[in-house]
Amino acid sequence: MAWDEWERLKADALQRQQGSTQMQLNELDGGGGSGGPRRPDAYGGLKVANDGLTKIGKAAFGLYNQLWDKARVAVPSSDSAAADLSKQGFALGPGLKHVSNRWEEQLKSLMDACAHISNHMRVTKKLHDNDEGYIQRQMSSIAALDAGFDERVGAPGEKKKEE
Repeated sequence: MAWDEWERLKADALQRQQGSTQMQLNELDGGGGSGGPRRPDAYGGLKVANDGLTKIGKAAFGLYNQLWDKARVAVPSSDSAAADLSKQGFALGPGLKHVSNRWEEQLKSLMDACAHISNHMRVTKKLHDNDEGYIQRQMSSIAALDAGFDERVGAPGEKKKEE
């Protein structure tokens, strides 16, 4: 998707939002009619595989490193060539400098996005691991409590005999 197309879509969405006086929900009717209460199983379960998060994070980190190592090398040589061409009076010098500046801006933006994805996946994985540990601790304490109530002296329903 080109940048101009993205900007046009955003502007169209803003116009639709400002031009509408009716309430709009950001949800598609599931075909059940008025969109009343849904069953909990209709939402699905939270499923996040740590190996999937790890792969995404590693890929973003790898791309960041490759961009750092390989894509940045064009900037100093382009700037040097632009300065040399400008000194010699060629109109191409300022144009090349402009291209070099735009390249560096776009590269930084892409590298920031890769770093953000990598960091987000690392944090998400850590949070899910912490949540999983917390849930296991809570469930095991409930199971221990339940086990304490199951230790009965007699058969269920019978009173304990006096000794």
